[in-house]
Amino acid sequence: MIVHSPAPDISLRHQRREQRLMLALALPALLVILLLVVLPVGWLAWQSVYHDGFTLANYRRIWSEDIYWRSFALTFEIAVLVTLLALLLGYPIAYAASVAPKRWAIVILALVVLPFWTSVLVRAYAWLALLQRTGVINQVLRQIGVIDEPLALVHNTFGTVVATLHILLPFMVLPLYATMQQIPRDLMQAGASLGAGPTLTFWRIFLPLSLPGVLAGSTLVFVLTLGFYITPELLGGGRTIMISMLVSRNVELYDQWGAASAVGVVLLVAVGLIFFAVSRFIPLDRVLGQK
Repeated sequence: MIVHSPAPDISLRHQRREQRLMLALALPALLVILLLVVLPVGWLAWQSVYHDGFTLANYRRIWSEDIYWRSFALTFEIAVLVTLLALLLGYPIAYAASVAPKRWAIVILALVVLPFWTSVLVRAYAWLALLQRTGVINQVLRQIGVIDEPLALVHNTFGTVVATLHILLPFMVLPLYATMQQIPRDLMQAGASLGAGPTLTFWRIFLPLSLPGVLAGSTLVFVLTLGFYITPELLGGGRTIMISMLVSRNVELYDQWGAASAVGVVLLVAVGLIFFAVSRFIPLDRVLGQK
């Protein structure tokens, strides 16, 4: 008589019990995601297509009215400009922090993250005070004889770009620094030992290896700029109408929840497509700072 060992059955029961335990541990987080993400997004999508019955009028309005096209075009234009400027400013800062001694690297990174200690609203008002016609910048320029009349530095696209760039610059520097820290310094030394100068070594070795950080930081800055509201509202002076402000005005001024929801859905889809395109080159956990 052959007696079968119960070990596989016991192992299977342990595996199922472990799976149920993991599901129970993840259940609170899943409920939070359901309540704070899935249900609001579902309600947003429902609002955009239902008004006394199913309708696509809100989406047709986006494609047919110039104000929506101009707002989307201006938003993406500002996002591209802020991203490029953040890359131009952030890359040297991240590079300096990556090659500096540890003590100085800590100082540089501390200065980068220092603005996080102040709210976005306070920083926006600070730039408003600096850039206005009677602000510090115009007064200094007039005193040294550079200008005769105050420059229009605020209540336009320029002021919006400057303030947004200042607020989002750390989101470019930190992914760049994290990527640069992972580049083996032996590669730079190997390039130098083969006769390459510092400039050639940087362009042929360091820069290509830092491109994942460039892509991650650029994606973060670009996507965050698309949804900015407080900064363009204060610094734009009602003349720089970005997508977030269009959503706000549809709700507050015209009580058009469906139109606002449709704009939100289109923006959400655009951001999703951006993340999908970026994920074809680098994993999303690199973009979100999980690695």
